[in-house]
Amino acid sequence: MAIQYLEQERIFEIRMKQSSYILGINEKDSVQHLYWGEPVEARDCVGLLAARTHSSFDADLNGELEEYGGWGGSSYTEPCLKVKFGDGVRDLKLQYTGHEIVSDNELVIILTDAHYSLRVEVCYKAVIQHDLVERVVKVTNEEDLPVGINQVMAAAWSLPVLPAYRLTHVTGRWSGEYQLRSQLLTEGKKVLESRRGFTGPHANPWFAIDGGQATETQGKVWFGALGWSGNWKIVAEKSSFGRLRIVGGINDFDSSFTLAPGESYTSPVFTGGFAANGFGQMSRNLHRYQSECILPGSRIRRVLYNSWEATEFAVTAEGQKALARQAARMGTELFVVDDGWFGGRNSDRAGLGDWTVNPEKFPLGLQELIDDVKGLGMDFGLWVEPESVNPDSDLYREHPDWVYQFPNREGTLLRNQLLLNLGKPEVKDFVLDFMTELLSTHDISFIKWDMNRTVTEPGMLPLKEHEDQSVWIKHVDHLYEIWAELRHRFPQVEFETCAGGGARIDHGILRFADQAWISDNTDARDRLSIQEGFTYAYSPSIMMCWVTESPHGMNGRNLPLSFRFHSAMMGGLGIGANIGNWSDEEIAEAGRYVQLYKDIRHVITEGSLYRLSSFREGDISASQYISHDGQESVVFAFQQAQYFGSAEKRLTLQGLDPQGIYLVQDEKGEAGTTWHGSSLMNLGLPLTLWGDYASQLFRLTRQS
Repeated sequence: MAIQYLEQERIFEIRMKQSSYILGINEKDSVQHLYWGEPVEARDCVGLLAARTHSSFDADLNGELEEYGGWGGSSYTEPCLKVKFGDGVRDLKLQYTGHEIVSDNELVIILTDAHYSLRVEVCYKAVIQHDLVERVVKVTNEEDLPVGINQVMAAAWSLPVLPAYRLTHVTGRWSGEYQLRSQLLTEGKKVLESRRGFTGPHANPWFAIDGGQATETQGKVWFGALGWSGNWKIVAEKSSFGRLRIVGGINDFDSSFTLAPGESYTSPVFTGGFAANGFGQMSRNLHRYQSECILPGSRIRRVLYNSWEATEFAVTAEGQKALARQAARMGTELFVVDDGWFGGRNSDRAGLGDWTVNPEKFPLGLQELIDDVKGLGMDFGLWVEPESVNPDSDLYREHPDWVYQFPNREGTLLRNQLLLNLGKPEVKDFVLDFMTELLSTHDISFIKWDMNRTVTEPGMLPLKEHEDQSVWIKHVDHLYEIWAELRHRFPQVEFETCAGGGARIDHGILRFADQAWISDNTDARDRLSIQEGFTYAYSPSIMMCWVTESPHGMNGRNLPLSFRFHSAMMGGLGIGANIGNWSDEEIAEAGRYVQLYKDIRHVITEGSLYRLSSFREGDISASQYISHDGQESVVFAFQQAQYFGSAEKRLTLQGLDPQGIYLVQDEKGEAGTTWHGSSLMNLGLPLTLWGDYASQLFRLTRQS
């Protein structure tokens, strides 16, 4: 049993495979955090609870260590909950009033205000095998008057006292997402957030904390990931007493809302975890959790071809057929038509929102192309952007009131688009109806769902009628409901989340999306850094990686096809180049890489990832994947530049059985050599990289 309550000590223990999470009820009926880390005996934590309640700094410490606290009294830490009662009182005093152990791994602690009928359920679910705790809060107004909600966080995580606290997170911009950053925290607040309407390319709702010395393979790491695809906020607050508390949930920025009598609000899931063996173990715990508990469908990614870079908006049935024939020659399994197939869509200035097949581009309808693609042995996929609209579209001319807007303000055009107000029931119905019609009429097995702009003018007319609602929250709620219904109606269709690069990727949308587009930058060298940062928080089975032209338009860097394929094979493999211009030799070479990927993708998308070396630390970047059964391993190694006179290059592997015997082969599968696991992990695998932008792929097969 993962959860137990020690009644005499008034202590709750959540025991996972390799960690403990412990909280207790003090003499003031406040629920306080006691411990989080490697397994301990829960009864031994009683003294911690007593020390806190009798401290001369009781008020401050109780605020810092409160498991879920409200704004009120003498607590000045970042609040979990800030409300305004119907009579104008803005002070909240939450007290423990009961609990329920729902199952072996689920606990609900009930808090109520000392005077008002506001019920707060703090929910815990232990994901035992991955050493994770899922936390959710449910707030119910049992008053006779409405209650205003000014801030409501999903959870607060209190960390043990460490000599120092180092925060690791990701930041970036369009075409440069998922850049790793680390910093030592001083007293005060470090805020990670998005206020753009979606998760954002500039930050992601994931964090990791260590004592400043953790590495990929060693050291204690505490981490968390919030499952929300709208505006979010994570606050790391270090107090003057040297303690660190992390609070996260939907962003309070412009998001106040009202709970009517009897209404409830349930937060997104905020998942926290502890790893005793460095950032690598942290990532593998998250990856397995995502595969087993979050992601829908299969982890095996089909090799896809996307026609965007070949044709952009100049889509025609005959042109797509020609590309499909080339894609089939390479062994591609999924052919995806991108933007430009619908309405009057000949540029990004018109047609968005008119989701009918363009009769000039497809005079015999879309099914003709689909039949041709299927006849070539591939499945068919399509790009859509349902949340946006061009002012030059039939949809906007018919329903100008469907976009976000304020009176007396001209709507901001981004990429010549406005954003549909998905919070309106009629807009939600429109999106669900046209997607249902599209998927019911055509044999489509894949949808790339794009979102190419942020939220601006977030108003819902008439303003007074909707002033008690948060349009930010409602947009995401309706988005989730649409995706959930589409998955129910069309279980055979896989969905990719895409938002101007990697701007909508989190545990919220990933409950519905099979895969994610992590950046519009497909330069293979840049992608290695983007993909490295991405895998700190998310599984390689999620990330789609494309092989495109070289030199690439992002930076003009000229990379060999081998380097481009190796980089793209580290997740879900896609091809986005203008293959209509490729020679027979290039098509044949690409076909060999596609077949190789098919042979090893079960290791990459279902196995465990070990990051071996990074361009952040030197001239070699390398990653290793080990199959679920431990019998196979794949190693990718990349050299950025050749330095003459450098020492012999060896790569020490991880995760192997020291007593095992492994056959090591190159990607061609030639004879190879046998190695002991201990030698591969200590002496190291020799590399023969030569020249700028060189790469190698190794396959290991266990012999005994």
